[in-house]
Formats: sequence, C-alpha cells, structure tokens
Amino acid sequence: MAWSTWFVYLLASVGLSLTPGPNSLLVLAHGALHGRRRTLWTIAGGALGFALLIGLSMLGIGALLRASADALTLLKWGGGAYLVWLGIQLWRAPPLQLDMPEIDGQKGPIRRSVMFRQGLLAAISNPKALLFYGAFLPQFIEPGRSLWLQYAVMAGTFGVIECVVEFGLASLAHRVRPWLQRVGRRFNQGCGLLFAAMGAALPLTN
Repeated sequence: MAWSTWFVYLLASVGLSLTPGPNSLLVLAHGALHGRRRTLWTIAGGALGFALLIGLSMLGIGALLRASADALTLLKWGGGAYLVWLGIQLWRAPPLQLDMPEIDGQKGPIRRSVMFRQGLLAAISNPKALLFYGAFLPQFIEPGRSLWLQYAVMAGTFGVIECVVEFGLASLAHRVRPWLQRVGRRFNQGCGLLFAAMGAALPLTN
C-alpha cells in the first residue's frame, strides 16, 4: 500500500472510529462501571472481532478480483453508493440511547474473560458490519500488490485506531456520555455527513 493511500485510509479510519456503534457504547458502559483498565479486555475483544470481519471482507474481495479485472472498479462505485446511503440513514437516525445496560445480570466485578467475549460479540454480531467493510475496504485496494499484506496493514491500522479511540471513551466515560446525550442528534448528523462525503469522494481518489 502506497504511503499516500495509507494516509487517506488512516484519516478515514479515525473518522469511522469516532462514529458511535455497538462497541463504542459497550466500552462507554464498561468504562463507567468497571474502570478504564478492566475495559481494556472489552477493547481487545472488539479489536479481534474487527480484524476477523476485515479478513472475511478481504476474502470476498480477493475472490471477486480473481473472477473479473473490472470487479474492483465496480466494488468502489457500489461501495461508495452504499456509504452515501449509510450517511443519509445516519443523518435521519434518532438521538443515541446511552442508558447503561445491566451486564449479564451480575453484581460486583465482572470477569475479564466475560468482558473480552462481550467486546468480541459486539463487533461480530452485527451482519451489517461485514457489508460495511465490503464497501469501505475496496476504496483503498491496490490490485498490483499483495492482498494479504494490504489486509495486515488495514486490519492493523484500524485496530490500533479503534483501540486508542475506545480507550479514550473508557477513560472519559462519565464526561463523554452526558455530552453525547445532549448533542445526540447533531452528532448523528455530523457522522452522516462524514459517511456521505467518504462515499462520494473515495471512488474518485484512486
């Protein structure tokens, strides 16, 4: 992956990590209830889940590239249209619901293995995530380079960014949560604009 392509991917990954989802809300809850250090287990589980989803998406992309030389172009434009559609849906979404969930009905400290499992399941249990990665990743694929090397770079980059952002959420859970509740609708609209801008611009940048 060229440095210029990686840098654009890095910026896009930061934007995506800041967009609220099941894992970020779970991390907020665990950070508030169990502290930021224990929440590292939740974050690690989520990072593994995201790496698995990116790997599955890359398998599908690789199969399409072997089947057709024009598949990557179609993936980029189709993926861009999907990202724009997601942006519109996020713009119209209701404010975030950030009520702290009851964690498995347990009282007292939760086991680290349970926190890891919850982070992993939150990442892989949403079938839309696989479709999303299938739309997002092709924007940065370079057909002449090793697909698996690009997978390692993409998964590693996204994993590090996601861990840093989620650790920040866990550390500031008590402060971030009330702020998100106050500006929930506007925050959704800002994230929606980000998705739509990426969907419109990325297919044209490569």
